[in-house]
Amino acid sequence: MPVKNRFAELLPEITAWRRDFHEHPELLFDVHRTAARVAGLCRDFGCDEVVEGIGRTGVVAVIRGKTDTRGRVVGLRADMDALPIIEQTGVPYASKTPGTMHACGHDGHTAMLLGAAKYLAETRNFDGTVVCIFQPAEEGGGGGREMVADGLMDRWNVQEVYGMHNMPGIPVGHFAIRPGALMAAADQFEITVTGKGGHAAKPHDCIDSTVVAAHIIVAAQTIASRSVDPMKQVVVSICTVETDSPAHNVIPQVVKMRGTVRTLDAKVQDFVETRLSQIVEGTALALGARAEVAYQRGYPVTVNAPENTAHAVEVAHAVSGQVDADTPPLMGAEDFSFMLNARPGAYIFIGNGNTAMVHHPAYNFDDNVIPFGASWYAGMAEARMPAA
Repeated sequence: MPVKNRFAELLPEITAWRRDFHEHPELLFDVHRTAARVAGLCRDFGCDEVVEGIGRTGVVAVIRGKTDTRGRVVGLRADMDALPIIEQTGVPYASKTPGTMHACGHDGHTAMLLGAAKYLAETRNFDGTVVCIFQPAEEGGGGGREMVADGLMDRWNVQEVYGMHNMPGIPVGHFAIRPGALMAAADQFEITVTGKGGHAAKPHDCIDSTVVAAHIIVAAQTIASRSVDPMKQVVVSICTVETDSPAHNVIPQVVKMRGTVRTLDAKVQDFVETRLSQIVEGTALALGARAEVAYQRGYPVTVNAPENTAHAVEVAHAVSGQVDADTPPLMGAEDFSFMLNARPGAYIFIGNGNTAMVHHPAYNFDDNVIPFGASWYAGMAEARMPAA
């Protein structure tokens, strides 16, 4: 199962789809043009069922094999949304939407899954059903969660599900994956510190909320350095600090801080949420102020099932022979985690070469990746549901 010759033939067509998506990026759930284009192409391919509006603006395309003796159903997922970034690539097909660009390669993911769908609809050399999942709002909107909540898995009886993401820094044609936790849970929080404002020349008449906030920022770092087992990865980052005063000579009454927590273990995630509140409230109390934490759980840990990871490795190895099957976990987050919580499966990285990192204004998906990625998508369907 090497790179399929059909994808070499289809490369100009798939590349054209990808660059069209790149020129017309859309954010979060507002992927109306992209979703309509995806749905139209899937109907042109002859997919047996194409349903729009799953999880608000997601698209599901169903392809049935030549036979279905065992009732097997495999899901293949790609994300469709872009990012609010001003593009700096200089390519002729750069974004035509000011302030919005495909800076994470979702245009490439969507195009590769479309290529796989076209091939699978042509050949149908498998025993079962393929469900191609085109998801909105991966970049912070929780589109994966919304599609699952909308009945994605149950409606089409998806039994296992696979996803893929490009990764700059890994050579084109190479794959990377690991069983277990691959990407982190991403939570967010807002801390509000309330002191007693006043004149900056009379700090003794005030309770300086900025000093309290500074102590909280430092103390919060002891969660990772002194409260959690060093073998357990955790990141606590306070990323914004705002006061209610713009003046140079006023001690503000209120300071607000926002940040993120990244963890790879559910028990550590629970602990950090509790410990952060204890530190925030206790530090403020010790300094005569009040403080509270509004903590919001985000994307869960992305966990690859060991058996499904082995299947993904086998197909990736057949496609290119270049697979790192024990890549280190990343502290970034991915809402494919909601689908993996609903069904066993695996998420794999595919190399994008020596390009700018994702979420950078100079990032661009390398179209040379397309034959490898499309072959892996199609290969997962064929390998998991071999023709009877």
